[in-house]
Amino acid sequence: MNKKLAFVLGGGGSRGALQVGALYALLETGLHPDLLIGTSVGAVNATFLALNGFTKNSLDLLTAAWQETAVLDLLPANYIRLTLRAMLGRSTINPSNRLRDFFIDHGLAPELRFADVKHQRLIIVSTDLNTGKPFLHGETLEDRILDALLVSTALPPWVMPVRKQSQYLMDGGVVSSLPIEPAMLAGATEIIALDLTDPRESFGRSTGFGFFLDRLTFAVEQRHVDLELGLAKANGIPVFHLRLNGKECIPLWDFRHADELITQGYEITRQVTSANEFIQFQRYCENSPES
Repeated sequence: MNKKLAFVLGGGGSRGALQVGALYALLETGLHPDLLIGTSVGAVNATFLALNGFTKNSLDLLTAAWQETAVLDLLPANYIRLTLRAMLGRSTINPSNRLRDFFIDHGLAPELRFADVKHQRLIIVSTDLNTGKPFLHGETLEDRILDALLVSTALPPWVMPVRKQSQYLMDGGVVSSLPIEPAMLAGATEIIALDLTDPRESFGRSTGFGFFLDRLTFAVEQRHVDLELGLAKANGIPVFHLRLNGKECIPLWDFRHADELITQGYEITRQVTSANEFIQFQRYCENSPES
C-alpha cells in the first residue's frame, strides 16, 4: 500500500488564519503532504497551497491574501438580521459574489479544474443536504475548482446552499467540520488534522439566540471530530490532531485579526512539533513503507 500523508484542514471562518501559521511551522519540520483536503475556510487554504505549492513563498502569498480580508467584510457581522431576511426571502446581500471575486483575484481562474493541480492532490469537501453526507470534490478531475470552493464555503445566512442537478450543496462543515473520514476515503494513510473547533463562547454574551447558536454549532462540530477521530483509530490510520485555539475566541465572521492569529497558529504548532509525540509521528510518516 502506497503511503499518503494528508493535511486535513477544518472549517472555522476567520479562524482559518490560525492554519496559515500552523502550516509555516509544519513546513519547518520537513513533512510535505501528498493530499490537501479541506472544508469551508480550510478548503480555501488547501486550494491555495495545492495550486501554488507547499513552500514558504506560497505561505507568504497566502498570508498577504489573509491580510486583505480585514477590509473586505467578506461575512457581514449582522448574522441574526441576515438570518431573518433569508427566512423571509428578502435578503439583498450576496457575499458569494465577494467570495468569488476574492478567489479569482488570488489566482483561482474560473476555468481551472482539479486535473490542473500539479503539486499535491486536492480534495474539497461540501455537504449534500439531499444525502446527508460529505461530498468530495476532486474525485472527478474535470470538475471546476472554483465551483467546488464556492459550495464548500456556502454557509447560511451569508451564502445559501446551491442546487446542482440532484444535489443540494453547502458548507462542508455541516457534516464534517474536520474532514478526517473524507481523507480516509481519498486514500490517506497518515493524517495531520488542523482543527479550528473552539469550545469557548465567541459571541461575548451568555444568553439569547446568539449564545444558543454558538453552543449548538460547537456541539455539532465536536461530535463530528470525536466520531471521525474514532473512525480513524478503528481503521488503524494514525492522526496527529492539532487543535488551534488562539488567545481569544474570534467570531467566524471577524477577519480583522489575521496577523495575530497567524502568529499564534505558528507559536502553537511550533511548540507542539518540538514535543516527543509529534517527533514519533513524524518518524512513523518518514519510515512508512512506500508499498
